Amino acid sequence: MNPLFAIVIGVLFGCGVFLLLKPDLFRVIAGLVLVSNAANLTLMASGLTRSGQAPIAPVEGNEPVADPLVQAMTLTALVIGFAVTSVLLALCYGVYRARRSVDLDELSREEAAEAAALEADEPPLDEESEYDQQDEFDEEIVR
Repeated sequence: MNPLFAIVIGVLFGCGVFLLLKPDLFRVIAGLVLVSNAANLTLMASGLTRSGQAPIAPVEGNEPVADPLVQAMTLTALVIGFAVTSVLLALCYGVYRARRSVDLDELSREEAAEAAALEADEPPLDEESEYDQQDEFDEEIVR
């Protein structure tokens, strides 16, 4: 493996782990994307050890053929990673619309307060969230 690839992969992985440890949902998602891209680059760099002509039939001469499996696996990982990222961003947006925050510490405090209120048989702190109010507003517009 080329030392430049190793350095780039290490920096991407380190930045991704750093972002994964932040208390902001959007930064956590960005960290996950960076770590998955570092893994994809590692996979591609491992496939560079055996290079040769393109693996398209008919193969010419006795030259070695490049391994197409690495490229196919990386492409598959990229597509799956994009789908997972889009689902995570949609979930994060839903959390933001419901709670008006993406700070994990604040969200966990609110959840603990609501759980304590439910155990004490008190009504929840927020009778109707702004997300529900927005849905009612959307229904009125449709009518």
